[in-house]
Amino acid sequence: MTTPRRVPATPPSRKPPVVDAAAAERVRTARGWLHTAHFLTSAPQLEHLPAFDLPEIAFVGRSNAGKSTAINTLTQQTRLAFASKTPGRTQHINLFGVGKQKIDDAVLADLPGYGYAAVPREAKLRWQRVMGNYLMTRENLRGVVLMCDPRHGLTELDDILLEVIRPRVEQGLKFLVLLTKADKLTRSEGAKALSIARLQAGGGEVKLFSALKRQGVDEAAELLWRWAHPQDEQPAAPTEGDNEP
Repeated sequence: MTTPRRVPATPPSRKPPVVDAAAAERVRTARGWLHTAHFLTSAPQLEHLPAFDLPEIAFVGRSNAGKSTAINTLTQQTRLAFASKTPGRTQHINLFGVGKQKIDDAVLADLPGYGYAAVPREAKLRWQRVMGNYLMTRENLRGVVLMCDPRHGLTELDDILLEVIRPRVEQGLKFLVLLTKADKLTRSEGAKALSIARLQAGGGEVKLFSALKRQGVDEAAELLWRWAHPQDEQPAAPTEGDNEP
């Protein structure tokens, strides 16, 4: 008697992920906008910076936190933000214009890294005053992006910076903590770093970010675009697992 041949069961087909066309378009718009970034000017002191009516977004963080890499990744450029071979050596505020069709509608400000031990004490104190004055008095400042290496967490200097901007945050200043170099963390380490940073940030947004694996790049780009274009902002639908590693 012939044994009937078994036909292997057909595995259930996996449905392709649902793509939110509107969300994808927002990301494309934000990435295209940031890609237009170009150098405007550099200044060692606040009084040397030109006054702008355009919304300004500042990037800050300790030396070696990956600030220059993050800026270059967000703008899809290789050397827009220059990383000195000697961390902490560059002590200038660099401004970049952003806007499509060669018409700037926002400014990105790259502030020098802080906390590097080899920098002379007098230079540290001078830069702390410049940074404090900038964050407290720059009239067109609309948002602050703080870079942090999650393996070390927010340091005392980072906490001081957050305290400096807190009064302006209460008045509407936006701020985001980017946990850079997230590719060096495991999934559980990333989740823990997010939880801790959210508590320390006191209301600011926190996102894992990896230039190597492109983690968090689209989310951060869209957020910066919304900061600079509040008149065009539409409430984004919450997504399941948002900000999870």
